[in-house]
Order: sequence, then structure tokens, then C-alpha cells
Amino acid sequence: MSLTYNDTIVALCEFFEVTIHTILCLRRVYPAQVFVRRKKYDAPVFQSRSPSLNEYIASLVKSVGQELVSCVAIVIKNQSDVALERFVLSIQSAVNVDPEHRDTPIPDAMTKASLQQQFRSFLVSLGTVEGQMVDNSDDQEQLSFTVILEMKDHNVPSSAPNEQDPVPWMPAVVQHTTEGVDKDAELYMVRAIETGIFNFSLAIQESREKVDREKSRLSKGKVKQL
Repeated sequence: MSLTYNDTIVALCEFFEVTIHTILCLRRVYPAQVFVRRKKYDAPVFQSRSPSLNEYIASLVKSVGQELVSCVAIVIKNQSDVALERFVLSIQSAVNVDPEHRDTPIPDAMTKASLQQQFRSFLVSLGTVEGQMVDNSDDQEQLSFTVILEMKDHNVPSSAPNEQDPVPWMPAVVQHTTEGVDKDAELYMVRAIETGIFNFSLAIQESREKVDREKSRLSKGKVKQL
């Protein structure tokens, strides 16, 4: 049976949560011992062992599922709050679905099994492309991350009125957003999927600041040959 609109939202949020955990591990935002290796969608992934981090990520994903977004970016930044890497998930609606029909299967949409196969390919591609990036394990600075929402039609995210609701959203630092990407940034395309309901793609951007820093590090590390 083909997916419904709401089925796809739930599946995307679950995939996004798995992806955040895996990115934070692969990019050394936290020590490797913070994570445990798992399997999801028949692909190797990582999950945080930290209850507080898990709760925070789950709250972020819940908020994303409640908003009309065109882009979600996982931004890895240094201790000076400068974005070094952006993992950018772009989302487009392929069909308009009225609220009363969002639990009705959409003709020509993917099945759940097909979507999970696509998620597996996504994660395998992510691992392959991530292996081509400059390793963060040599970085002497403490890294952190933030999640950026770029809204559809200039909408404003809903705010959380109390502690039981998902984390509130705040205006983003421009340098963290896709608009803040410098023309000299490195760009890696990971994969794109057309589900029949939403089309989405993942790209990775290494900022000019990171590229310049790596060039400087390599230059200083060169040894004159005799």
C-alpha cells in the first residue's frame, strides 16, 4: 500500500532523528564512546548513549515535524560559534493534500518498504561522502551543533509556551544558514529521493573558514625536501 501524507511525515522525522545521531558521531562532535553502533533500515548507524542528548534531539525532531519547512540544516560549529559544516536536508512538497485526506494513501506514492530502502541508500551514501571530508578528529577546538529551520513562504516557527512542549526556536545566526554560505565553500551532494509526496535531498557544505584553516594547517605541515 502506498504511503499517506502523515505516514511520510512520521517516517521522515524518524529518519531525521537517526541521521542527526549518526552525523554527530561521524563528525566527532562528541567522543566516540558517547555512541553505540546500531542497525536501522538495514544500514549501520549510531545512537547516543546520553539520555539528555537523546531527549534534546527527539525534541528538536518533534518541533521540525510540526513546522512547514523548506530546509533543515544540522550545523557543526566551533567554540567561536562559526559554522564549519552544514548538513542540509532540502524538502519540497510534490502534492497538495487537504488536512482531511492526510491519512489516505496517495496514488503513485512510495510504499513504506520502498521508502525504507531509500533511507538505507541515503545512509550508505552519507557514510561514503563523509569519508571524503576533512576529519574533525584533529580539531583542537571543542565542537557543538545547532539545527536551523528555513521556513516555507517566510513563515515564522511556532514557539513553545511551556517546558512540556518541544524546544522553542530562535532567529538563526546568518553565517549558520544556507544564505550565509560563502562561494568558496566545498559542496558535496549525498542523495535525493522522490517519494511521491515529498521530495528531499541531502547536501553537505564545508565552510570557507574550515577550508582555509585546513589549507593553512597543511601548509604549515609541509617539510622541505633535501
